[in-house]
Amino acid sequence: MSNYKEIVTKAVIGKGKKNFTTTTEKLVDKKPSTILGCWVINHTFKGERQNNSIVINGSYDVNIWYSYDNDTKTEVLKDTNTYQEIVNVRRREDSDTDGEEIIVRSLKQPSCVKVDIDQNKIIYTIEKELGIELVGDLKVKIAINEEEDPWDEIVEDSEKMEDAINEEVQEEFINEEPI
Repeated sequence: MSNYKEIVTKAVIGKGKKNFTTTTEKLVDKKPSTILGCWVINHTFKGERQNNSIVINGSYDVNIWYSYDNDTKTEVLKDTNTYQEIVNVRRREDSDTDGEEIIVRSLKQPSCVKVDIDQNKIIYTIEKELGIELVGDLKVKIAINEEEDPWDEIVEDSEKMEDAINEEVQEEFINEEPI
């Protein structure tokens, strides 16, 4: 007959990932000629539960290097974007939401995938992928066997060495006569 024990442990009880795309327009003083580069830096974020959803608040800085005045001069547009993404993560297990930990990871850092010029406007598109894990307490039942495992005999190394030496010694060697 088996007995069962319950173990309470932390486990991932919900997990999901989602791609996000954001397009932003920025008006600049000088009419751009060419986009020379775009960098996204300083990405920070945090997730929290609101009702049955996970709300992710974050921000990142976008630097767009562009030329103007017929490609004779350059400037950098610096723009800080804040975002709030609301996601629903399906739970794998039926568990209590009290004390649940929310872990948000950036699976794909925000990156600029497209930049266009429209008169004095720079229009850029940023893509990112976020992964969300819900970690909570979970009860696990396990069957236990109360029979004790047998004890192994411990043999010291010095005994093994002594046995090996005794097996190699030839007693007839002592009785031989010199040549």
